[in-house]
Amino acid sequence: MIDAAENAVEQAKAWLAAEPDADMREELSALLKGPADELHTRFTGRLQFGTAGLRGAVGAGPQRMNRLVVQQAAAGLVDYLLAQVPNAAEHGVIIGYDARRKSDVFALDTARVCAARGVKAMLFPHVVPTPVLAWNVTEVQAAAGVMVTASHNPPADNGYKVYLGTGSQIVSPVDSEITGFIDKVDPCSVQLSPADDPLITMLGDDRVADYLNFVRTTRLAPTVAGVQVAYTAMHGVGGATLLAAFESAGLPAPAVVAAQQQPDGTFPTVPFPNPEEPGAMDLLMARAAEVGAHVALANDPDADRLGAAIPTADGGWRRLGGDELGWLLSDHILRHTTGDDRLVVTTLVSSSLLSRMAAAHGVACEETFTGFKWIAHTVLANPGKRFVFGYEQALGYLVCGQPLDKDGITAAVMMAEVAGLAAAEGVTLQDRLDAIAATYGRHIVADQAVHMPPADGAAAVARLRANPPTEVGGSAVTATHWFDEAGLLRLELGENMRVQVRPSGTEPKVKLYGEGIGLDPKPFLEALAALLI
Repeated sequence: MIDAAENAVEQAKAWLAAEPDADMREELSALLKGPADELHTRFTGRLQFGTAGLRGAVGAGPQRMNRLVVQQAAAGLVDYLLAQVPNAAEHGVIIGYDARRKSDVFALDTARVCAARGVKAMLFPHVVPTPVLAWNVTEVQAAAGVMVTASHNPPADNGYKVYLGTGSQIVSPVDSEITGFIDKVDPCSVQLSPADDPLITMLGDDRVADYLNFVRTTRLAPTVAGVQVAYTAMHGVGGATLLAAFESAGLPAPAVVAAQQQPDGTFPTVPFPNPEEPGAMDLLMARAAEVGAHVALANDPDADRLGAAIPTADGGWRRLGGDELGWLLSDHILRHTTGDDRLVVTTLVSSSLLSRMAAAHGVACEETFTGFKWIAHTVLANPGKRFVFGYEQALGYLVCGQPLDKDGITAAVMMAEVAGLAAAEGVTLQDRLDAIAATYGRHIVADQAVHMPPADGAAAVARLRANPPTEVGGSAVTATHWFDEAGLLRLELGENMRVQVRPSGTEPKVKLYGEGIGLDPKPFLEALAALLI
């Protein structure tokens, strides 16, 4: 009987024979000569396909992102589409990519897999922001869309995001169904068409131009003059599109952080290219102070998220939390749209303030699971409602009806409009936030993370669910709610405090979220973290 170590060696040799890239072959050869533990890790199982598609470090073997893994995933996806989507071959797959390592070859390989299986492939010939790809899925009536990106992950990573024909990301159980087709594909023998196969179409600039024309229509107060905005693309692929979007929307060109404006998958000035990370927006805030900006805006590397900072009364700058930015956008949208058919959507871990704002405006508000894909799912489940705004506190915002995914470009345009209107009315963005708090109560949000292995984190949350505490931080637990799809436990501590906990789906930690109305949730989160450990 072949033991696990021998099996890993045999798999690695087969993989080495099929591996098309010299750098990956070199890495595999070194693995075969090195310690058995690392080889066993790389060749035990494979990188799992989920509702976020694939994401992981670029490297050799089935537990890393490489061309063989991508070809296997693409083949499984195409086989799923051919089995489940009418006329999938004719409608085809639209494919975009960012500037990370191997993104371009992953995208081309996906197109070649499509063509080899008789499915039309529509490939962007250059890097594009994720919102441009997602918006075009419905425009070209594709059966699906693929975006090769690892979003705001560390520089070593890459990923593979899948959209359905609705322009929304996949949700369960579609991920499991696609996984079933992927399981049937041998990653070492996926057929590829020639790169110039007639079924592969290179898209023209009109696909980006049409998106930019759409951006112009998303403004709600188009007569409001713009103000000075500072902006960073954070070494991602959103910079050129953002500047063109501001021009299309009739807004002044932002003052950019030049050192971060051009795409660079090594992210030389930010070790973790995420606007949520402390320090990631420091260059932006310095640029904003330099030009006297009214607001500073940051896209993440694939431009589907938006971060923001505002000036403070003492002459400094502060980064807005994801909920604060959501409150500013929702206040503007609710005040500048009409109709009792309107719908806004947020997530379980975002602030509850949106529901209060919506109720005051006579607007339906839905709360859904974590992840923007569930916001899209909720919109699709309410065809009788007119969606006007959705957000999640992790800097994901959709300020219009298309695409059904977060869009950091249109959100930036809308936020620039919010700042322009505030300036025209003689108030600051902090004044706007203070007015919201005065109207609906001062909602204070906080979050915390407890680092532990994924299995331990899931077990800790399961223990809390099975035996919920009767008090947290000295306050009695008055209600307990379990949200199975999100793996999230919510504990209410009276009417003005709630704390929530869930294991992360992508990182080795448990996430905790707190919200108090007139109360600081941090002590309660610390008490909850202690219960986990």
